[in-house]
Amino acid sequence: MQRTVLLTLFLILFLVIDWYIFSGVKQLIKPLSQNSQRIITILYWAIPIISILMVILGFFVYAERLTFQTRTFLASFVLIIYLSKIFAAVILLIGDITLLFRKAYAWIQSSFTNNGDVIKDSSEQTISRSEFITKTALAVGGAHIGVMTWGIISGAHDYRIKRVPLKLTNLPQQFHGLKLIQISDIHSGSFFNKTAVEGGVDMILNEKPDMVFFTGDIVNNKAEELNDYFDIFKRIQAPLGVYSTLGNHDYGDYVQWTSEEAKIQNIKDLMEAHRLMNWNLLMDEHKEIKVDGDSLGILGIQNWGHGFAQYGNLEKALLNTDQLSTKLLLSHDPTHWRHQVLDKTNIDASFAGHTHGMQYGVEIGGFKWSPAGFRYKEWAGLYKENEQQLYINRGYGYLGYPGRVGILPEITVFELTKA
Repeated sequence: MQRTVLLTLFLILFLVIDWYIFSGVKQLIKPLSQNSQRIITILYWAIPIISILMVILGFFVYAERLTFQTRTFLASFVLIIYLSKIFAAVILLIGDITLLFRKAYAWIQSSFTNNGDVIKDSSEQTISRSEFITKTALAVGGAHIGVMTWGIISGAHDYRIKRVPLKLTNLPQQFHGLKLIQISDIHSGSFFNKTAVEGGVDMILNEKPDMVFFTGDIVNNKAEELNDYFDIFKRIQAPLGVYSTLGNHDYGDYVQWTSEEAKIQNIKDLMEAHRLMNWNLLMDEHKEIKVDGDSLGILGIQNWGHGFAQYGNLEKALLNTDQLSTKLLLSHDPTHWRHQVLDKTNIDASFAGHTHGMQYGVEIGGFKWSPAGFRYKEWAGLYKENEQQLYINRGYGYLGYPGRVGILPEITVFELTKA
């Protein structure tokens, strides 16, 4: 019942958007012949009909028969088309509202004149205001389709190294200058270019890190998704170790299982994969790293997120850590920092992922924007309050839309220094 209601709402939304944009298209094709208008009309409505059929067949009728990758590409096609149409519709709406105000102003003006004349636009204009708006809307929508398509072709695997100095007040001397790499949100079940993925791992290894953190979501849902990429990610090693934790997608909470036992076995298989890769999976626990008598505490908890599953137990991870002067925490969801870490513990720095920066946004110089900002107070980069810090990695992989626009896949390289 819930799926039927959801489908109905989507179809209504799609059709409203299509009808509204077509009202602008009709305006532009009026000068054409009847035959040309008919062809354009058929071509225009063919796309929404195909999109609607893809939604119905791919996500309701044949949902269980299609692979995750197939459903992802179907969803991406519909997303690209309708997100672009929404941009076009917004511009058309602005134009219509502007036109409405102009007409209202002209009507009011004519009501207070003796001859009832209405001031009109100059007849010398070669293009009317509404025609300009319509063409602008369609141009923006078309350009956005191109941008989203390029985000799949290029952005999905355009790995970027971000170098971040991490100053820690209590950092032991032996760890000063340590090179730490963080990656997050691999989502191996989404990949479609193994060569590019391996190239990203080469970039990590070329940095020669002393230590590596992985902050969750190595798969989308099932441990078997890692099989084709196991040997690639197994190559990620470091002298002081690779430390990992689980993200919300690693538990298999978003798919149907034949039994509870099958779901439990899935998480066991995933944990075993971490062990076989020689990654230290931290399940509400900590590790003490010693170098020439100095110690550094690495803590990791299971996923804990505001609005998501809360499996993690930070108190358990903090047991017997009083002797550690510096504590670094791996916790997948950044909302955990404000709810349980900040001003409530003596954890120096937390490392998270989860948001992906929505895989869509703008980063120019010091300016950054993404729809993720509407959902998360902290969504990408370094944050600091008092002496506690949080870094949110933008993610190595992708989920849903198999690409990235503006917010590119990230390999974070930290240099630890004593503040």
